[in-house]
Amino acid sequence: MSFLIGDKMTGGYGGADILHDCTVSVERGEIAVVVGPNGAGKSTAMKAMFGMLDLRAGKVLFDGEDITDLKPQDRVLKGMGFVPQTSNVFTSMTVEENLEMGAFIRRDDIAETMDQVYGLFPILHEKRLQPAGELSGGQRQQVAVGRALMTKPKVLMLDEPTAGVSPIVMDELFDRIIEVARTGIAILMVEQNAKQALNIADKGFVLVQGENRYTDTGSALMANPNVRKAFLGG
Repeated sequence: MSFLIGDKMTGGYGGADILHDCTVSVERGEIAVVVGPNGAGKSTAMKAMFGMLDLRAGKVLFDGEDITDLKPQDRVLKGMGFVPQTSNVFTSMTVEENLEMGAFIRRDDIAETMDQVYGLFPILHEKRLQPAGELSGGQRQQVAVGRALMTKPKVLMLDEPTAGVSPIVMDELFDRIIEVARTGIAILMVEQNAKQALNIADKGFVLVQGENRYTDTGSALMANPNVRKAFLGG
């Protein structure tokens, strides 16, 4: 059984299903990437696994426990961290205050985790007293990821972490994501930059219209001629 799995998920918003028997999973220390065309249900799958969407069928299991009916805040307490694509920082708060907000569930000393986040993202230490709203898009994404890491999650879910950033910043973010996975944290990520994401992925899921079209290792999907032609630009 996978460490985190959304198993045969069916559901959507209102009366329309967006996910159809969709399965997404990730193991400890692994990077799993969900890719596919716009409207494929990638972000919806992530929201369903985080409890932001009720399922009509299927279930979500985390570390062997059925969490299908848990609210998002209860999933955070279990060890799930989620970074949405937009509106993911408190713009009027400083960088350091944003990170402290991430530790709201903690009752222990957060200083060591704060140092680890600053070690991962040195620019955040440099700008720690600056309002997050004054940062570049890439720096805001680092704040958002750092804030999620402050909860000491067992799994980190990222929805389009490189949206709107330059290729250089994207490469840097991916490098940091690899570092996080090496600490044993499971990384589940939705990405529009499919080729770059699959390059760092241990496992990939290609969704089309809310269904699994291909599931394989990142390298196997990169080598699959059908995947390359349809989703990776040839």
